[in-house]
Amino acid sequence: MEWTVSFLPDQQIAVIQTRGIADGASSLEMSKSISKIMIEHKSMRCLIDHSALSAVSGDVFKIYQRPQELRGVGVSSAVRIAEVVLPSHRAHFGFLETVCRNNGFDFCIFNEREAAIQWLIR
Repeated sequence: MEWTVSFLPDQQIAVIQTRGIADGASSLEMSKSISKIMIEHKSMRCLIDHSALSAVSGDVFKIYQRPQELRGVGVSSAVRIAEVVLPSHRAHFGFLETVCRNNGFDFCIFNEREAAIQWLIR
């Protein structure tokens, strides 16, 4: 998976735009980028736009470990994370959403970017 990182200063939102095939290893590397930009901008809001992913792979055990891995790379559970996902990837990311929420992260998936931004800034 490849990604670009940007920042919306008016809304104080770190933005990650992904493309390609998402897997566990690249997802963890992306998390490090998220942590870095959020610390750099003192932001507590993150938008991950997965709408350009062509496929998603990963196993259930790794998804269970994701909240611990996020904390391990410096992502605070006080952040708000919104992910925009394709309907075909909703089951995978829906499970991730449940695991993250159960572990104290304010995490929500969306079908469209604008709805995700509105949720982040409320």
